[in-house]
Amino acid sequence: MKLCYIGCMSTPDFNLLVTLDVLLVEGSVARAAHRLRLSPSAMSRALARLRETTGDPLLVRAGRGLVPTPRALELRERVGRIVEEAQAVLRPAEALDLTRLVRTFTLRISEGFAETFGPDLIARLGGEAPGVRLRFVQKPDKDSAPLRDGTVDLETGVVGETMGPELRAQALFRDRFVGVVRIGHPLCQGEITPARYVAGRHITVSRRGLDKGPIDEALDALGLERQIATIVGGFSTALALARASDLIACVPERHTGALRREMHSFPLPVPIPEITLSLLWHPRMDADPGHRWLRGCVRDACAAT
Repeated sequence: MKLCYIGCMSTPDFNLLVTLDVLLVEGSVARAAHRLRLSPSAMSRALARLRETTGDPLLVRAGRGLVPTPRALELRERVGRIVEEAQAVLRPAEALDLTRLVRTFTLRISEGFAETFGPDLIARLGGEAPGVRLRFVQKPDKDSAPLRDGTVDLETGVVGETMGPELRAQALFRDRFVGVVRIGHPLCQGEITPARYVAGRHITVSRRGLDKGPIDEALDALGLERQIATIVGGFSTALALARASDLIACVPERHTGALRREMHSFPLPVPIPEITLSLLWHPRMDADPGHRWLRGCVRDACAAT
């Protein structure tokens, strides 16, 4: 013989919990009906359903009134707590009190973001919500899984075809690529022509290890080719190498502002498309007050820096 469990169980009407709570508090069908804005006959039918559901009379006649059964007395406090908790769940979120907020947010970022925008962002958070901490983690790829599973709260990056279709994205700023060399490098002086640019040795930044990119395509259109000395996975590595050698790096200007201090930057001699850096998050965090506040803080820090 097969046993039937969930499929054979009728789904309880949770609205009856509110009715039961009011009946047990009021101890009167008429008063409960008035409180719930129901007719006495409708409340009597609800009481009949409650008796059938619980298998107990709950309220019984005593003289001209009703008195609770032992089962009703057992349920009264418990049902009251359940209804109160359910109402709290369905109630709109209370105004966010930043002074009492204790929370750690994880931001997955590309290199240069924390160094450039982190100081202003951390300063603002410390002034408005001293109990909030930021955890910056590096972004080794464009996998959207960390946003989906909640291990990452926010992410910065360029929106591409590999981004999960359900993710939210908001543009932070547009950025252009610039050339960067150490102070004293020959390219610190004079006009940077395509010929002078390709005469040097270059660093390419590619997480996937590619040795060609938009710059090479633009140079190829002029019949020029640059010499790639090394390929690195991040902007900070490229700038560290350029700072200590005659190699030429190419990085996004605003994104790496702090990393390029005491280095010489110059416009590229070929046209390269600008990029838009965006803030990414999962839609389940849209209405979260703390998350919404943090998104505003990130936007303000990027606009101010």
